[in-house]
Amino acid sequence: MSKLTLGSYPHLLGFEQLERLLERSAKAGNEGYPPYNIEQTSDFSYRITLAVAGFAEEDLSIIIEDRQLVIRGRQRDDSEGRIFLHRGIAARQFQRMFVLADGVEVGEAIMENGLLHVDLTRAMPETVVQTINIRKG
Repeated sequence: MSKLTLGSYPHLLGFEQLERLLERSAKAGNEGYPPYNIEQTSDFSYRITLAVAGFAEEDLSIIIEDRQLVIRGRQRDDSEGRIFLHRGIAARQFQRMFVLADGVEVGEAIMENGLLHVDLTRAMPETVVQTINIRKG
C-alpha cells in the first residue's frame, strides 16, 4: 500500500507546501502539558488559551517563527532552602507550537487568573477574478 500525497492528485497544483505544513504540524509535539483550548471568537478571530498556573509573565515567551506560533514557558526553581514534605507541583518547562495559515495574525496576549490568552485574527482574502488572454502561437 503506497502513501497518498497531495502530489498524487493532478488537479492540486502548488500544494507541496501544504503537505510539508501538515508533516511539520504532526511533529509539533503532542504532549499534554500545558492543557489548552482553541475557540473561535467570531467569524474571523480565534483565541488560544493555555493553563499556565504558577508561571509569571516573565517566565513565558511568545514568538512567531516560520508561520508557527511558539509559546514557551520556563519556571524558575525557587526551592533553594525549602523542605518539602510532598512536592506535587514541579517547576517545569514547556513548548507549544501552532501552525498559522497565511493571513492569520497574532494580536495581543493576556495573562489572567493563571490562563494565558493569545488572540488571533484571520484576514478575509479578497475574491480575485482574472481573465487570461489567449495569444495566437
